Amino acid sequence: MSIEPLLSLGSHWLLLTLGDVLRYAVFASLTWLLLWRLFARPLARRRIHPAPPPAGQLRTEFLYSLRAVAVFSTLSLIPAIIAKAGLWHGPKIADSWGPLWFWASLVLMIVAHDAYFYWVHRLAHHRRLFRRVHHRHHLSRNPSPFTAYSFDLGEAVLMGSFVPLWILIVPTSWTVLEIFVFHQILRNTLLHCGIEVMPARADGRPRFDWLTTTSHHDLHHARGGWNFGLYFTWWDRWMGTEHPDYHRHFATTVQRAAPPANAAPAA
Repeated sequence: MSIEPLLSLGSHWLLLTLGDVLRYAVFASLTWLLLWRLFARPLARRRIHPAPPPAGQLRTEFLYSLRAVAVFSTLSLIPAIIAKAGLWHGPKIADSWGPLWFWASLVLMIVAHDAYFYWVHRLAHHRRLFRRVHHRHHLSRNPSPFTAYSFDLGEAVLMGSFVPLWILIVPTSWTVLEIFVFHQILRNTLLHCGIEVMPARADGRPRFDWLTTTSHHDLHHARGGWNFGLYFTWWDRWMGTEHPDYHRHFATTVQRAAPPANAAPAA
């Protein structure tokens, strides 16, 4: 067997990994610098926790996140290998379907990823799996943007499997994939940033109550049996897993009057 295909595959993996590491490092670092340094004073009243996470936690999260990114890149080799064998032409098919499919596939991919994340996340909280699969992530009780990919190996495999599975099943252009990854890491870092960035209504509820907020996900880190959603609050509300004090927690964070304890969630 020629060594050239292996060298080509290794180069491809290295480029994928370097690109993913750079993307993660830039997003996490910029989020941290902007929210906790540059705009620390005007955002002080929106901090969920009074003090930032310690430097040791940030370093640990960064290192574990680098390992997770390497796992993501390795899983991304699966479509590359299949394409090399001439068995997969998803991006070409997607491009031939025109601009309507371009935007539809992006929306579908985001909605599908949210559903995938919710159910895999709930599975990871099963008592027989949690210690081996999801424990590392929950060591961050005061999350930071660097918490986003601070995973055990098992969780990295589960979370990193969505993209290769999706693009192998659903024709998706490379540009759509890039936009999806941009959206995913942006939302993920903001969910863990420790400062509530979502706008609030006059009554203290989130203005876009169908979107998850930093407060929503912070409650998950504080009380792990609730708030499993990633982008949207739909699944938690449909399945009864949204924390009953979520709206009060959000209102307190944004320094608004808390809604009544028996208030029903906004549609």
